[in-house]
Amino acid sequence: MAAVWALRASAPDYFCFTYYRDLGVTTALGLTPLESILGFMAKDGEPMSGARQSPQHGAMPELKFVNSSSVIGPHAPQAVGFALSRRMTGRDTVVACFFGDGATSQGEVHEAMNFASIHRLPVIFLIENNGYAISTPTRRQMAIEHVAQRAAAYAMRGTTVDGTDVVASYQAVSDAVMYAAAGNGPAIVELKVERYLPHTSDDDDTLYRSRAEVEDARLRDPLKKLQELLMKAGLLDAGEDAQIREQAQREVDEATNEADAAPYPDDGDVLAHVYAEG
Repeated sequence: MAAVWALRASAPDYFCFTYYRDLGVTTALGLTPLESILGFMAKDGEPMSGARQSPQHGAMPELKFVNSSSVIGPHAPQAVGFALSRRMTGRDTVVACFFGDGATSQGEVHEAMNFASIHRLPVIFLIENNGYAISTPTRRQMAIEHVAQRAAAYAMRGTTVDGTDVVASYQAVSDAVMYAAAGNGPAIVELKVERYLPHTSDDDDTLYRSRAEVEDARLRDPLKKLQELLMKAGLLDAGEDAQIREQAQREVDEATNEADAAPYPDDGDVLAHVYAEG
C-alpha cells in the first residue's frame, strides 16, 4: 500500500501492472472488499472479468491497474510496452510493475528490464521478496544477497528496503518514482517482506521452514509496526485503533455476506468477449 501512496503523491500520472498476490495493492488502488470477495467466490458482479477468471485477474483501467496472467513474469514486458506506448502518445506516465523474487529468474523479466533501460522508460520494478519462490529460498535462486543488485547489469538504479517498514517503503518508492519521472530511466525497488503461511493450501512449508523462522517473521508484522509508530507519534490511541479494527471487520463481514448471497453469473453469456460477434 505504501507503494501506491507514493505513486499518487509523486507521479505525474501512473499505472500499475500487478500480479496474483497483490490484494494489498489492488485494495489501495480502490478495489472494494465486496468486489474482491465476489471474485474469490466467482459471483455475479465481479468487476474485473465478470467472474470468468481466477480471483484478481482481469483489468480495471479506471483504477489504474491490470493483471494479465498468473503465469510468472509475462506482465513485466507488457508493463514496459505500456510505458513505451504512453511515451509515444506524449503522456508522462510512470508504470509500476509488481512481482516476487522468483519472477526475477524468468527470461521475460530480464528482457523487460533490459528493454526499459535501453530506452530509459519510466518503469519501477517493485520486487516483493519474501525469501522464497514457493519452497526455494533466495540463496538457491541467485548468488547475490539482494535482488536489487541485478540493477547494475542494466545500468539501472537499484534499492533494497525493509518492506515491513511503511515509512521506509514509501520513501524508497517515492524516490524511484521521481527519478523515473525526471527522465532518468527505470529503477528497481526490492521490498524485503515476510510470508507467514504456506505458498498454497497444498503446500507443506514445514518441510523447508522451521517454525522458529515463521514466528520470528511475525515479529516484523508491518501492521503492528505501523500501529506502534503511530501511537508513539501521538497520531493514534488505543480507542481509535479499536474503532478502525472494528470498522474493517464489519466491512469485511458485510461484504462476505453480500457476496455469499449473490448469484453466480448467467451461463448464457459465457462466451462473451471470447469470440468476435458478427
